[in-house]
Amino acid sequence: MAESTGAAGTGGKSGTTLTERPMVRVEDLHRSYGSGAAATHALRGVSFEVPRGELVALKGRSGSGKTTLLNLVGGLDSPDSGRITVDGTDLSALGENGLLELRRDRIGFIFQSFGLIPILTAAENVGVPMRLRKADPREREERVSLLLSLVGLADHAAQRPGELSGGQQQRVAIARALANRPALLIADEPTGQLDAETGLAVMELLRAVVHSEGVTALVATHDAQLLGLADRVLELSDGHIVEHA
Repeated sequence: MAESTGAAGTGGKSGTTLTERPMVRVEDLHRSYGSGAAATHALRGVSFEVPRGELVALKGRSGSGKTTLLNLVGGLDSPDSGRITVDGTDLSALGENGLLELRRDRIGFIFQSFGLIPILTAAENVGVPMRLRKADPREREERVSLLLSLVGLADHAAQRPGELSGGQQQRVAIARALANRPALLIADEPTGQLDAETGLAVMELLRAVVHSEGVTALVATHDAQLLGLADRVLELSDGHIVEHA
């Protein structure tokens, strides 16, 4: 169920305009694992917003719940309580098919482990999400070519993941995440397997595509140098969000 919105630019009391409405709104989110005295409380009343068109970094020590939070925002898991709204859609109002469509069409995922299919070329990997959506082949080829150029890999389209460096593989993964023109990118430690120089280049690329593709990004990272590239930093501590500049 989408949130109600007023006419664009009116700012009337009937609702929130598209430009004013955040891309992500998380309200009083709780998530625990196990039960009783042995329960692990990963999130304890987490609330925050991610404005449209921004790259927001999520920091926190290992085991602080960053991945849990990203999985919840991405519709890969369900909270014990609380509310998550993505691009105006309340995730709790969606069934499994609705969540599948949301993940396929409106959210792009980037993982630390790249997640590329070894037997496919870079171009074929980027095109997978569009094949699942049954996009027109010509549209798919044009979009794949554009995205590989965007991430600086136009000359590597025919190479398979095993023939690419770690940084190049992550660039392919970023291009794949953008294939279906998502509104939101979710990246979980996308530079975790890369050296410092390559990681910085990948983070700079993420920042560039946020602006060139007009998307919003929520990126989990612990690297202080990479945090400096974000528009805003949120720290997860003891199951709560602490906002930074």
